[in-house]
Amino acid sequence: MSILNTEARPGEEAEDTAPVAVEVRGVHKWYGTHRVLDGVDLTVAPGEVTVILGPSGSGKSTLLRVINHLEQPQLGHVSLGGEPIGVRWHRGRLRELSERQILAQRSRIGFVFQNFNLFPHLTVLDNVAAAPVATGRLRKPEAQELARDLLGRVGLAEKVAAFPRQLSGGQQQRVAIARALALRPGVILFDEPTSALDPELVGEVLAVIKDLAAGGTTLLIVTHEIGFAREVADRVVFMDGGRILEQGSPAEVLDHPQHPRTREFLSKVL
Repeated sequence: MSILNTEARPGEEAEDTAPVAVEVRGVHKWYGTHRVLDGVDLTVAPGEVTVILGPSGSGKSTLLRVINHLEQPQLGHVSLGGEPIGVRWHRGRLRELSERQILAQRSRIGFVFQNFNLFPHLTVLDNVAAAPVATGRLRKPEAQELARDLLGRVGLAEKVAAFPRQLSGGQQQRVAIARALALRPGVILFDEPTSALDPELVGEVLAVIKDLAAGGTTLLIVTHEIGFAREVADRVVFMDGGRILEQGSPAEVLDHPQHPRTREFLSKVL
């Protein structure tokens, strides 16, 4: 399927040579007559923590899925480190890559879902070690050693032999974060990582994400946790109706929003 042709290719900026981790340019996504994303442009610098806010149905989760190419945009493109994701240039247009090529690219993007998505038949250790083995990056003993290190990093060193059903929701989400880290991705996407958790478990997951942010990992986080956004975000993006209506520092967007829709949304959640 052909994708929108643009005058500049991903990563080509005439005036700006600053490094870019993620670039979303002119992305449109629709289902039938319902337009979910309506011309989204977003640039994320390496090491930047971007928090995406907005009401339900605003396109936040779909944007993450397009970045990871779990959803294909009808128009526009996404690039990671200057390389188009899911497509390649052919005779001046972007064309879809093979599934094998897309999977190889996707391994550079960690994704932490709302509902954990752990393999129920595998231990915690094997859940984390599975991806490096499946992609051929590490042999099983090396992958398990890495998994032990990562589980220690998220505070679950004692749970390596447990199965997901034996863990709390917060613990399962921490395993999911360790799994996302196992491929050493260039960026990690979080789709409302605390929305499926009981309130008392939210803090333990947010603490792990804060550690990642402090360590310089590039993060895009969809969340309703406004206090968390204020604390960890370098930039806050507000979406509604499939568009980015406002973006800036937490102080700019959360304390002094300019768009009426942003002010209306924050008045209901703060």
